[in-house]
Amino acid sequence: MVTSTIGRVAKALIAPALALGATVGLASAPASAAVWSTCDQWGNTSLNGYTLYNNIWGSGAGSQCVWANSGTNWGVHADHPNTGGIKSYPNAKKVINKPITSLTSLTSAYNVTVPASGAYNTSYDIWDTDYDYEIMLWVNKTGPVGPLGTSQGNVTLGGHTWTVYKGNNGANEVFSFIRTSNSSSGTVNILPILKWIKDTKGWFGNETIGDVQFGYEITSSSGGLDFTTNNLTVSGS
Repeated sequence: MVTSTIGRVAKALIAPALALGATVGLASAPASAAVWSTCDQWGNTSLNGYTLYNNIWGSGAGSQCVWANSGTNWGVHADHPNTGGIKSYPNAKKVINKPITSLTSLTSAYNVTVPASGAYNTSYDIWDTDYDYEIMLWVNKTGPVGPLGTSQGNVTLGGHTWTVYKGNNGANEVFSFIRTSNSSSGTVNILPILKWIKDTKGWFGNETIGDVQFGYEITSSSGGLDFTTNNLTVSGS
């Protein structure tokens, strides 16, 4: 099943303009009360330098709630039907706003607990400021999900080995890096990946990197599944 990112591009542009402090859905919170939670389709808030989005953008979606103890510790309870098409991309976003050649480092550490069933991927979604280019880094995937585009072979970059796909969704170029084995925790050195795309492949120029998002691209989670970001850090200089 090939994923589509067209809807998510629109939501990436729309979501920053939405009002913060969306309706709280306490049923989605973990046992210890979260500092923020929402079940609103576009619910979002800012915590500790990260912006959290519930982001239910796909058609045919079910219910979904997101909770957060902080910008780096948050989770999702999603009950989406067992049908095709991406339903949501709940995520935490860190804004970078620096050209690639001005960056001396861009790294992230992640630690997640994800279900053994359903159809989803756990991924970084990295955008330039004009939303012309999307770089996805899939650290794990489950069920019938797959990236957009055609395979460009394998490459070892940023501390991981990936199968690279290159495609276009009609709105922007998409470069997807799919980790060759699933991982629930680790560190990704993102800057060498961006430089490989720019310098080695020539697929874009000195783009200004805007958002680094991390979350769960969910196609189905019938019956209700939990996705937990135990820890996430994104840092760039």
